[in-house]
Amino acid sequence: MSDVVVVSGNPRAGSRTSGLAAAVGDAVADRRGGDRPAVVEVGALGPGLLTPGDAATAAAVAAVRAAAVLVVATPTYKGNYTGVLKVLLDQLPQAGLAGVTAVPVVTAGVRPQADAAAALLAQLLRELGADVAPPLAVTEAELADAPALVEKYAAARAW
Repeated sequence: MSDVVVVSGNPRAGSRTSGLAAAVGDAVADRRGGDRPAVVEVGALGPGLLTPGDAATAAAVAAVRAAAVLVVATPTYKGNYTGVLKVLLDQLPQAGLAGVTAVPVVTAGVRPQADAAAALLAQLLRELGADVAPPLAVTEAELADAPALVEKYAAARAW
């Protein structure tokens, strides 16, 4: 299994947010010289997110906990990260991301929303014990330039 794990918190699998997150995960994995990232599409977990003992959700939580680098992506919903992402992350124990480098990735319609949601997601990841990299917050208008943004973001850090 890869030591880079991508979590897309979009309720809809295959979204533009998921695509951006996967690109970040690929860029980080390339720089680390590792395997392709494992990908968790939170929206695909469906009602299992709320079902105790759900095997797919347990596997997702295990993958998140095993990551060395965790890319956590979300679109901005009502000025914040998505509820489905929060439900998944709430299943982690206290300090469940200790020793993990977390990369917040946020998409939003406008810059103030993107920056605010990125700050909130970074705060949540810190609360879980992660070492949080600077967020990558991207507006809808910037998504067309996503490959260049991802490359610049990933190249600016030692992974």
